[in-house]
Amino acid sequence: MSLPEVVSRAEWRAAREELLVREKAVTRARDALNAERRGLPMVEIGEEYVFEGGDGKATRADLFEERHQLVVHHFMFAPEWNAGCRSCSAFLDQVGHLAHLKARDTSFAVVSRAPFTRILPFKARMGWTAPWYSSYGSDFNRDFEVTLEREGELVERPGVSCFLREGDRVFHTYSTYERGLDGLGSTTGFLDLTALGRQEAWEEPKGRASCFGAPAGSEPVRYHDEYEF
Repeated sequence: MSLPEVVSRAEWRAAREELLVREKAVTRARDALNAERRGLPMVEIGEEYVFEGGDGKATRADLFEERHQLVVHHFMFAPEWNAGCRSCSAFLDQVGHLAHLKARDTSFAVVSRAPFTRILPFKARMGWTAPWYSSYGSDFNRDFEVTLEREGELVERPGVSCFLREGDRVFHTYSTYERGLDGLGSTTGFLDLTALGRQEAWEEPKGRASCFGAPAGSEPVRYHDEYEF
C-alpha cells in the first residue's frame, strides 16, 4: 500500500497552505460555473405527464408541492426489476433533510419508471421518506433521456433534472447524468443546479429569487424543525 509521506507538523502546514491556494481557486471557478449554469436558457414543458405516488395519480404540478422549483432524482428502477439500482440507492441515502430545500422554495422528488406497486415495498425496505413517483406508462423518462434505446433494448441511466414553475407554466432548466451526480446530495449542491441558485445576495445574476416575492437570502438557515411551512 502506498501511503502519504510522513513529515513534521511544520512541513505539513506548508504543504497544506500551498494546496489551499488551489482549493480556493477551484471554489471561485465553481461559483463562476454555477453562475453560467443559471444563465442557461430554459424550455417550456407542454406535456402533461401523469405520475403515481403515495396519494394516487399526480400531475407534474403536484410534484412541485406549490413551490417554484423542483429537483427530480431520476432513480434507475425498470418495470421488470424487483429492486432499485444499488448506486441510485446509495445516492438517495446521502440526500439531506428536505426542509432546507423547501425553505428555498424548492421541492425534491424521486421518479422511476417502475410501477408504484414495485416502488412502494422497496421504499419501505430502505426507510426513505422523500416523495417518490412512478412514471410508468408515460414518456417522462424518455423525454428527459434517462431511459434510452440501445441496440433495440431499453436501458436506464441515473440523472438529476431541475424545473421552474411560473403560474401554470413549467420549464426545464437543467439536467445532468451519470458522473454529473458525483458530489451531489447536499442542499447547496442541488440548489447550485437550479435557475434560482442558493438565493443569496452574492450570487449572479442578481434578483432571481426576489422576482418570486422573497428577497434573496431572506430566509436564514435554521434547524430543520424551525422552518415555518
